[in-house]
Amino acid sequence: MTTSSAAAGAVAKDGKTSRKVIITCAVTGSVHTPTMTPYLPITPDQIAKESIAAAEAGASIIHLHARDPKDGRPTPSADVFMQFLPRIKQNTDAVINITTGGSLGMTMEDRLAAPLRAKPELCSLNMGSMNFGIFHITQKIDKWQHEWEKAYVEKTKDLIVSNTFGQIERFIQELGQGCGTRFECECYDVGHLYTLAHFLDRKLLEPPLFVQTIFGVLGGIGPHPEDLSHMRRTADRLFGGDYQWSILAAGRHQMSLATMGATMGANVRVGLEDSIYLGPGQLAKSNADQVKKIRNILTELSLEIATPAEARAMLKLKGGDKVAF
Repeated sequence: MTTSSAAAGAVAKDGKTSRKVIITCAVTGSVHTPTMTPYLPITPDQIAKESIAAAEAGASIIHLHARDPKDGRPTPSADVFMQFLPRIKQNTDAVINITTGGSLGMTMEDRLAAPLRAKPELCSLNMGSMNFGIFHITQKIDKWQHEWEKAYVEKTKDLIVSNTFGQIERFIQELGQGCGTRFECECYDVGHLYTLAHFLDRKLLEPPLFVQTIFGVLGGIGPHPEDLSHMRRTADRLFGGDYQWSILAAGRHQMSLATMGATMGANVRVGLEDSIYLGPGQLAKSNADQVKKIRNILTELSLEIATPAEARAMLKLKGGDKVAF
């Protein structure tokens, strides 16, 4: 069986095989709302501080959304992004990764606004339209801090996250070809891997691919270990050694599946976008706490953590000096 380039490793000076593991931290996202945790970074200042702390804790990639500083709702405003992007760049060497997914209800122009202005090294790119259900959370919450939150969560029962072939191609053309941005290709199910292979076959995307396989979102593939193994086998068959594999698991599955994936050759992603917990029933008080936890796990597994420079080399990124912020 072929292996991903993340699993292939490199020969260290002592002759032993070693590899570097990229830790991505998704700092705020657009899934969780202020009522769900008091630790969710909302303002540009909070997002900047959380990002810098996560980088200092060991994250070499920082994945970013923006929020309205007044009430925490997701916003596509490039002006809001520009209130924290330069600050993060000035205080860390981390790779900055900007969302193109945005949030439910955002138009393509909304989703492209900040990335086209910032021209980052890396952007997320969802590889298919899907149901993305968080509506069941309303059963656990009686009082909401802000009027928008309950309706925002409930509408996931009836709305589809849209990522058509045409939309994906537009992101690739305008950001990839237009700005030199590469992509964190987000695959929530097996079919998304085949869609990614389609764009690779058309030479619209070039290796090494950064394949983020995502588990445990209602509407996508489940969080069972066999689901993880199946996604890995499929990616190996489709992409051979031309990809860097990464694991993202939602909610309580975050650390366990990231650990399992790491033992199989994966990079990992943590952060309050994906889970608001540090352990069973224990809210994470910061993104850095999650980064520290997964870093400690990786270290105990005798795995080495990739620096930002090493992550750039592994993903063949254009460099932090070629962005527009």
